[in-house]
Amino acid sequence: MKLVRLLANLGYGSRRQVADMFREGAVTDATGEVLYADDKREHADVRVDGTPLDPPQGMLLMLHKPVGYTCSRKDAGRLVYELLPPRFSARDPVLSTVGRLDRDTSGLLLFTDDGQLLHRIISPKASVSKVYEATLANDLRGDEGATFAAGTLMLDGETDPLEPARLDVLGPRRARLTLTEGRYHQVRRMFAAVGNHVETLERVAVGGLSLDGLPPGEWRLLDADDTARIFQPPG
Repeated sequence: MKLVRLLANLGYGSRRQVADMFREGAVTDATGEVLYADDKREHADVRVDGTPLDPPQGMLLMLHKPVGYTCSRKDAGRLVYELLPPRFSARDPVLSTVGRLDRDTSGLLLFTDDGQLLHRIISPKASVSKVYEATLANDLRGDEGATFAAGTLMLDGETDPLEPARLDVLGPRRARLTLTEGRYHQVRRMFAAVGNHVETLERVAVGGLSLDGLPPGEWRLLDADDTARIFQPPG
């Protein structure tokens, strides 16, 4: 692939803008030699203003989503894409969230431009675990764990019961819930079904991949080992 197309696909600008970057000498190889728009080089050997290129197609990253951001490109208010480099939104193929977290939920949110990987993660057949920690309005009664684990709980407006879920009690009003589904507002609706209300909610892990100290609003690229952890049980 010619370099002008490669850089445009990575979101560095339109074809015309990228062509200007070449004319300005901003694109070089690893030794500093100026490259030209029609050149072909290995991805890892190209630099823009001395900095290695963003990852090629197949990029996977995680963001520690803060409360108040929406998983959308067009909704009013603050959007999760604003927390990433602007050029990531111009990538082709498009960088998309892997599932969603609602505006009032914080925590681990994945992004990828690999459609096959996205569908592999969210596919019900994969049974990838999602781990949430919730602060509740009322004390736990003690029977919620059995209710959630039974696989018979029916949410309002639905005709199929939930898959079994694991509840770990962290305190009188604190709980960790591990799911293998991703229904609309599922955690909040589950606690509502047992007479409680979620005040704060954070997703702390997807499979065996955790935030691992990543600060709110920050992101990091994921490597092959990280990707493999997504399909492992939570630690």
